[in-house]
Amino acid sequence: MEYTLWCDESAKFGDYYSNFYGGALVKSNDSQHICNILRDKKNSLNFHNEVKWNRVTENYLEKYKDLISVFFSFMEQDMIKIRIMFTQNALVPNGLTKEQREQTFFILYYHFLKFAFGFTKVQHPENSKLKILFDWLPDKKEKNEAFKNFVYNIKTFTEPHNLTILRDGIGEVDSKKHDILQCLDIVLGAMFFRLNNLHRAIPEGQRRRGRRTIAKESLYKHILHEIKKLYGGYNFNIGDSTGMLHGDYSAWSMPFRHWKFVPTNHTFDPTKTK
Repeated sequence: MEYTLWCDESAKFGDYYSNFYGGALVKSNDSQHICNILRDKKNSLNFHNEVKWNRVTENYLEKYKDLISVFFSFMEQDMIKIRIMFTQNALVPNGLTKEQREQTFFILYYHFLKFAFGFTKVQHPENSKLKILFDWLPDKKEKNEAFKNFVYNIKTFTEPHNLTILRDGIGEVDSKKHDILQCLDIVLGAMFFRLNNLHRAIPEGQRRRGRRTIAKESLYKHILHEIKKLYGGYNFNIGDSTGMLHGDYSAWSMPFRHWKFVPTNHTFDPTKTK
């Protein structure tokens, strides 16, 4: 068995929630099939360029909904697992060193990769392997390579569970060429948008929301509907960690999960809440 983990992130800081990370885990022998279907769907919808959350408009809203429904159908078939992680600004970490603050982006990414998918909550088929592909990392090449070496060390925890991380399989890719990453970007962007109340944004000098904002809210609601379909109407709270419906095994077994990362040592700042 070989898995490919496609990773995306949003380095933006929101008014209420920040540090958004997303991952799509696919069995490698399913990857081409999924990519072919997504590419065919994009072509049928006249999406000939990269699809992204930031490109959602009123005119293309129904096409984005159609594409996202196809993406979620792979989760229904257990062909893709999606995980989203974020932090809440009101939970302020205490006692961080200067180095930890400077390395926050990579430290949180590491935690996301190590824990979000529950790789150590199951025994994988013998000699299973994992490739990790990042959308282009935002730092300098030297720091990015150091981070990849850091990620490679997660194998210490996964190998007792028959899962080996391939060092030459840890790389960066251009999302313009990878439709799975593009669909992940849409889901990740929708969560950043809604959790930070951007659906209520009114342009300066205007009295009403813009058409693009209204369209994005509609797409977010469509995504939430698709999530709830996966769980038969389960009351999914996008601003909190998803419940462990199957115990610890849930981190691996569930098709879609959110993880609100809570620092062990933190102070609650009510001025940073909605």
